[in-house]
Amino acid sequence: MAVMTPRSGGAGTRLGRWMRERLVLGLGLVVLAYTFVPIAVVVLMSFNKPVSEQSKIYKFSGFTLDNWKNPCADPAMCESLLRSIEIGLLATVVSTILGTLAAFALVRHDFIGRSSSNLLIFMPMAAPEIVLGSSLLAMFVAAGLGGQLGFWTILVAHIMFCLSFVVVTVRARLAGMDDNLEQAAMDLYATPSQTFWRVTFPLVFPGILGAALLSFSLSFDDFIITNLNSGNTTTFPMYVWGVSRRTVPMQINVIGTVMIVLSVTIVLIGELRSRRRRPA
Repeated sequence: MAVMTPRSGGAGTRLGRWMRERLVLGLGLVVLAYTFVPIAVVVLMSFNKPVSEQSKIYKFSGFTLDNWKNPCADPAMCESLLRSIEIGLLATVVSTILGTLAAFALVRHDFIGRSSSNLLIFMPMAAPEIVLGSSLLAMFVAAGLGGQLGFWTILVAHIMFCLSFVVVTVRARLAGMDDNLEQAAMDLYATPSQTFWRVTFPLVFPGILGAALLSFSLSFDDFIITNLNSGNTTTFPMYVWGVSRRTVPMQINVIGTVMIVLSVTIVLIGELRSRRRRPA
């Protein structure tokens, strides 16, 4: 006589399996929404027409293109923006060059104090910004530069904390690189200079470029260290902080939108180039 067994699973089981399979997707969508909703608000507010120029109410009250037509309605904002870009570019160039050289030294050469140097590289990344900023301020004051705080002290501070990020990023790229490629180039009678520029540098360049972009972002966004060592010099984050106590000019959202578009464009260009290099 055949024994009837209950059918395994039911509506509840199928529902639970369906939820488990889509849990990761759901959590990912929640995280993306949490990340992109503020960005969407910035883009939306760049087209906002405030009820009053001195209004502290931050809400969308009407559509307008005036903010885009006249982004420098406040000349002080554009001056601070150009100053932040200038400091960011200079800090990026200097920190990228020095950090790349340091990364090659740490990965490719053995020297006394190498392990200690690896540890010291992480200290600016791990230390709170308020500690770094106050320490740099104390150093400038002890060096007799307390009355000369400004552009150059900000630049030195930015190079200091960007350097660690460059070293870590480029060193990770070097550590993951296959040494056999360089040895193969030398076996084919390539000189050390030819091996570096035709094999090593193209392989390390994505890491160097990523470190440079990261350095510029960190320098452009920094407020705490800059505020402590700026003197009478105003950067764009300091301008936003100062003007937000009275009102929030909609042109600030225009600048934010432009920066977002540039960042997305750079990422898309890099992704398209990497796809073209992949074998079909």
